[in-house]
Amino acid sequence: MSTRRTFLQHTATLGAGLIAVNRAEAASTYSASSTTQIALNGGYLGVSSGSLAKTLPAGGPAFNTPVVTTDVGDLPYEMDGDVKVFRLTAHVFQQQVAPQKTIDVWGFNGSAPGPTIQVTQGDKVRVIFKNELPESTSLHWHGFEDQIGYDGMPGISQAPIKPGESFTYKFVIKQEGTFFYHSHMAMQEMAGMLGGFIMHPKTPYRPHCDKDFLINLQAYWVLPNGTTPNTMNMEFNWLVLNGKAGPASTPLIVRQGDRVRIRFVNLSMNHHPMHMHGHTFYVTGTEGGRIPETAWWPGNTVLVGVAQARNIEFIADNPGDWMLHCHLPHHMMNSMANQAGPMTRMAGFPGGKGLHGDDSHGHMMEPGEDMSTGSMQSMDMKNMQGMGMAGTKHPNASSDPSVPSATLSAGTQAGKPDGPLANTALDASMDGMMAEQMGTYPRLSDLQRRNLNAFDMGEQGMQEQMTETSPNANNVPNFPQDVYMEGPMMDMNKLVEKPENLGLRASWSRFMQGMMTFVRVLPPEQYDQVVSAMKQANRPGDPYASIYVAPNDRARG
Repeated sequence: MSTRRTFLQHTATLGAGLIAVNRAEAASTYSASSTTQIALNGGYLGVSSGSLAKTLPAGGPAFNTPVVTTDVGDLPYEMDGDVKVFRLTAHVFQQQVAPQKTIDVWGFNGSAPGPTIQVTQGDKVRVIFKNELPESTSLHWHGFEDQIGYDGMPGISQAPIKPGESFTYKFVIKQEGTFFYHSHMAMQEMAGMLGGFIMHPKTPYRPHCDKDFLINLQAYWVLPNGTTPNTMNMEFNWLVLNGKAGPASTPLIVRQGDRVRIRFVNLSMNHHPMHMHGHTFYVTGTEGGRIPETAWWPGNTVLVGVAQARNIEFIADNPGDWMLHCHLPHHMMNSMANQAGPMTRMAGFPGGKGLHGDDSHGHMMEPGEDMSTGSMQSMDMKNMQGMGMAGTKHPNASSDPSVPSATLSAGTQAGKPDGPLANTALDASMDGMMAEQMGTYPRLSDLQRRNLNAFDMGEQGMQEQMTETSPNANNVPNFPQDVYMEGPMMDMNKLVEKPENLGLRASWSRFMQGMMTFVRVLPPEQYDQVVSAMKQANRPGDPYASIYVAPNDRARG
């Protein structure tokens, strides 16, 4: 006889049985199919949402796209049996970080950051490292899970590598993802000693990426007319992507419709919110490797913390020259320095009094006045001494070998080199431009004159800048902010000419500084034109060389 109690008991038993069967089936399906399938698909479940769903989960190529590190390139290797052998040398050299700005850096194989090392999961790797620095050092392999003897901790896992000595690091690559190498002497890190280390997965990631880029984030503090970074400083005025500040940084070139991966590595003193215009991306990896697809998150800004790596992926379906930059305002500027007194509001300087002593306008000339009238030559240069812009001569400059011919009234460091790496050929600065116009010593060298002529300093350029301020600009508190900044606010297109910049808007370089570059999403015809020009340039060690090769020939397995 069935009662209400027995009915409920039978129902509960039946429900529990159905749940158990469903769970067993789900577990069986997952273990027998999903786990294997996920591995075969490089971690991809095929259920991504948003812009990532624009790629078909099935089909497409299955190989590892070589990573492009713009302005840097790769470290070549040789084979010793089944071992990939890389040779890495640390030394000190000068590197141009922006037009007219060269600094002393500590780096690897002539580059800061150092060349990227690319290997594949399962590889046996040997890195022969030589120290040509003036002091001891060691290399830490950031994120590696390997033997303690090769961790690179001086005095802990190994003896410090003294000047002139070498040390060989040996690895069996068990991981996959975005890693990096750097000195484990803190101030050496701040002098430039960083490099990327890419571990490609044995089973390629899915969905496949047509383009894969690495961008290293670094920062330096260098006095306006100096060349030596102050690694002890807590503020920084040269913020660089792969060793270059805008507008010198090379754009990322992609074809419209490409799926793109960008890897960021940060070894600076600041976190960097990296923002991309025009697209929504997904964060797909960290310095710990690939993130499971179900944990990817969308955005257009990713915070890359100090000592972290972040990988993003997106479909480049929106054509245009899209900005990619750190969104901290001071990281979108070059050569920042503390203001001391009314440096931007003195007679004869943009944003200050007019040439005739009145405050009626904020321009270097009266409205309607032509530059050819000689107003520029009649400026009172004595009022500019506070900015180091007075056209004064150096005492005995022509005969004193300790005074570089290009010091251009640059100040103490330029007049008295502070070591074998002191810059004895400083590039033309605003001071040199004014001195040249006034006819005062020193004269510009042929190289400096060519560089100076590359700036848009003509009447058209000056008049264009004047239209960007209102007549009563001086009456507005805190003016100027951006209009008359030194550096890229002058047209530098000619100074940074390269095939990757082909077709950019006129005067684009006036608005590119610091951690700024482009992701150029080009329609097929324009993409082919730009890539053809890049290939024809035939540049030694071209970081983009891998994209000139047919996909089947460039695969990394």
